[in-house]
Amino acid sequence: MSVRIYIPRDASALSLGAEAVAAAIAAEAQRRGIELRVTRNGSRGLFWLEPLVEVEAATGRVAYGPVHLEDVPGLFDAGFVEGARHPLRLGPTEGIPYLKRQERLTFARVGVTDPLSLDDYLAHDGCRGLRNALAMAPADIVKAVTDSGLRGRGGAAFPTGIKWKTVLGTESAQKYIVCNADEGDSGTFSDRMIMEGDPFVLIEGMTIAGLAVGATRGYIYLRCEYPHAHRALNAAIATAYARRCLGADVLGSGRRFDLEVRLGAGAYICGEETSLLESLEGKRGQIRFKPPLPAIKGLFGQPTVINNVISYATVPLILDRGAEFYKEYGMGRSRGTLPFQLAGNIKYGGLVEKAFGVTLRELLYDYGGGSYSGRPIRAVQVGGPLGAYIPAAQFDAPMDYEEFARIGGMVGHGGLVVFDDTVDMAAQARFAMEFCAAESCGKCTPCRIGSTRGVEVIDRLVAGQQPDKQEALLRDLCETLTHGSLCALGGLTPAPVLSALNHFHEDFSRRAKVAA
Repeated sequence: MSVRIYIPRDASALSLGAEAVAAAIAAEAQRRGIELRVTRNGSRGLFWLEPLVEVEAATGRVAYGPVHLEDVPGLFDAGFVEGARHPLRLGPTEGIPYLKRQERLTFARVGVTDPLSLDDYLAHDGCRGLRNALAMAPADIVKAVTDSGLRGRGGAAFPTGIKWKTVLGTESAQKYIVCNADEGDSGTFSDRMIMEGDPFVLIEGMTIAGLAVGATRGYIYLRCEYPHAHRALNAAIATAYARRCLGADVLGSGRRFDLEVRLGAGAYICGEETSLLESLEGKRGQIRFKPPLPAIKGLFGQPTVINNVISYATVPLILDRGAEFYKEYGMGRSRGTLPFQLAGNIKYGGLVEKAFGVTLRELLYDYGGGSYSGRPIRAVQVGGPLGAYIPAAQFDAPMDYEEFARIGGMVGHGGLVVFDDTVDMAAQARFAMEFCAAESCGKCTPCRIGSTRGVEVIDRLVAGQQPDKQEALLRDLCETLTHGSLCALGGLTPAPVLSALNHFHEDFSRRAKVAA
């Protein structure tokens, strides 16, 4: 009887040697006459343990990691194919504390199934939400999503159901479903993990969206830096067509939905929905004036639903288990779960899916284990390069859209980038302005010119050239960017700058004294 072994095909695991380990395990098994079935699953998101190798035992899956090439012969000698003891043995995978304490709803299958096997997907509750949706009226699908409290997981947190209702109510011969998979925020990787580790759930979610609003065509706008996700999506889409989960007769219903992947060229601004639409139409990625909203006049001038990967990937669960089930998780107006991503100077970097309400301190210490350097954590940038720098005094703030906003923060896409007490926050503030200048689409003056002037003002401030005057000028410039920019790139750039200035003012004055 063959033994089933799981080794991730996720880009993070591959970067840490998973491909070589998989080949070594297969070769060693053949040399010893041991029959193995190797399944390339997605990563569980415990990146400090990658490559993570799992063995399917009678009592469940047993994990070993991190496994390197030189470990392979010793694992076989110890009898790891029977789940035997070894220094790398972590015990039952689901019992690893990092995983055990999570609420994995959207990521329930990631790391569990073969991401390219539709049979595996169906065996783990796949397409149940889609089958339910096919039996419902479009308005009832929209109502279920609305009642669940699901808000856009791309960062803006706009109620998903309201967006869908607008598209449903707009008359048009053609409507579109667009997935924003242009994941470009620093420290974020949850979209990539879904696309590489459970691509069928994204396909299912987008198909349900099409049924809900009357759209028959969808596009996944994927950043070109994700080649593994690109291959996984194309393979999954081909399988979905072959098995009638996509096409002219979705699951024998007579309903049509077509889907394809389009690659973006890597411009950060194309993460903004109207710039994305311009790029998808083959134009230069620039902001569109709003109104009209994309829900009314979007792709090719037609009503369009635009959501990000995690939003669509969450929809099948809601249609399967019900709005009330999903709404039970979270707090306030922030319902359900969010995949938080721990990156930067953190001991245990990875993905943690938790219900809204978990605190920043819990994520950093209970899951992240503190800084990788062992030094005190001084600041965390939450929500990508446009997110505020949160000081240690505010680490007990709950991760809830409204509560976190009250301390000047932004939950955003759930990315956390950690800095220890050696960080120069004046340099981080300068980087924020520099990033905006580099990534601006150039359409509006506050963003295009203001960010460039911002870098110059910060340079003068830290150089000690009339610091009071420069600080006043910087704050005034930030106000102009906030209220005068056409989109969130310019509008949110002041958040990291002002948070650094307000919470870590000593870094600006210390640099000035050194310069003097």
